Amino acid sequence: MIRDLALARLQADSDEFDLLVVGGGASGLGAAVEAATRGHRVALIERGDFAHGTSSRSTKLVHGGVRYLAQGDIGLVRSALRERGRLRRNAPHLVHALEFVIPNYAWWSGPWYAAGLTAYDLLAGGHSFGRSRRLGRSETLSCVPNVEPHGLRGGVSYFDGQFDDARLALSLAATAHAAGAVVVNYCACVGLRKESGRVRGVEARDLESGREFTVRAKTVLNATGVFVDELRRWDDTDAKPLVAASQGVHLVLPRSFLPGAAALMIPRTADGRVLFAIPWHDRLVVGTTDTPNVPISDDPTPLDEEIEFILSHARQYLVRDPSESDVLSVFAGLRPLVQRAGAESTAALSRDHTLAVSPDGLVTLTGGKWTTYRKMGEDAVNLCERTAGLMPRPSVTADFPLHGACDPTHLPAGLAGYGRDALVIAALRTSAPALAAPVHAALPITGAEVVWQVRQEMARTVEDVLARRSRWLLLDARASLAAAPAVARLMAAELGRDSRWIEGQVRDYSVKARAALLRDSASMSLPATPLVA
Repeated sequence: MIRDLALARLQADSDEFDLLVVGGGASGLGAAVEAATRGHRVALIERGDFAHGTSSRSTKLVHGGVRYLAQGDIGLVRSALRERGRLRRNAPHLVHALEFVIPNYAWWSGPWYAAGLTAYDLLAGGHSFGRSRRLGRSETLSCVPNVEPHGLRGGVSYFDGQFDDARLALSLAATAHAAGAVVVNYCACVGLRKESGRVRGVEARDLESGREFTVRAKTVLNATGVFVDELRRWDDTDAKPLVAASQGVHLVLPRSFLPGAAALMIPRTADGRVLFAIPWHDRLVVGTTDTPNVPISDDPTPLDEEIEFILSHARQYLVRDPSESDVLSVFAGLRPLVQRAGAESTAALSRDHTLAVSPDGLVTLTGGKWTTYRKMGEDAVNLCERTAGLMPRPSVTADFPLHGACDPTHLPAGLAGYGRDALVIAALRTSAPALAAPVHAALPITGAEVVWQVRQEMARTVEDVLARRSRWLLLDARASLAAAPAVARLMAAELGRDSRWIEGQVRDYSVKARAALLRDSASMSLPATPLVA
């Protein structure tokens, strides 16, 4: 994917696209893949980077939704488990099975959770990731070392999926591109275009050059997550709000706080949520919160009470108690939950997706979760075909390998998330030895990866590289800050930028990295903003 070429196609195309997708997160990218693989002419614009918002700030799970089973949402769980299996089959380089352990401290909890998880296994059917089982006390302690042993009776083990959310988003963008879609980041929708009272495209702005242009389309899909109401109000000033934003926060800790191979799952916390402690990229991700009715913004800020909530629950279930100084990073995302009459809190709302069509033909997709992105896209494109009068075409995505799909065990060490592209990156290391070394002693990412991300993955900023194409902002914010100048210099050479651009990028990324550090951890030997050499 080369941004300049894609942008030129978007600006120069005098014909109408069949479908224009606004939004480059899970739902928008899924819809673009769905439509392009059916043979429609598709364009997608994203005002930030792909998966800049909620779609890169998830709990990193591909799951059927154990808590929805407890709520009696059998259909939702069965559908999600089916999609979970398809996703592992279509993107084996990004999705793998992960064992979860529920520790039991009450006499009734073992049989209760075992029965529920047996039903979970049955609903998965042929898409199973592994069978659940009861664990004795000693086996529970072996599976999840450092779990609180006092009062522990045993545990229940089950399997779900884990993935890298931002990497999956990039894989979807590349898949859509390979199928013929025009996919562009840092391109904002600044207005809707109407003909005879119908939405027939958008006014767009390239945020790098500032140039504005028109993109014509037979139908427009609003897939902007928590921002869907903004586009809906451009279409109809009287449109009632469709989504309620809920904030989820995660803390990242050193792997030593849960050194076993399994994840820890606490099925019910004080606010009614499930709490996870999940091994991910040799770190431990702990979360999440569910804070309702928070302000909608591009960069949500974790609240002090959310951080304390996660730390206090972690201390309750871990022998070694984490403190703020142990936190390597904190990140927050906003969930676009469909508003329903009578719901007392966003925690009670379903993650199932919703589609709506305005009187003037604007199609909106919102809600849902990463696991069901494919089904969301299928449903959305079916509706867009009807709305725009397009020739209906069958979906092929259920068994369509995503970009890079391959057996990750055969890929070079440290590059599995790139899938087949890992072989090209490894070859680049060999052909350009200067790019084979890590960009900084604090991080293992090599210069070859940065160059590849700029050339083929539309990385345009240091944040794009360190937050999403690699995940170091989340995994170790302090180390990523130290590496930012070297990354900026490599990117500048590829993009033709000057020293002022480098300085600005390091300055901007410093703000992001410091925001990802808690006060106590930030005060411990945090260097000044790195200077550009």
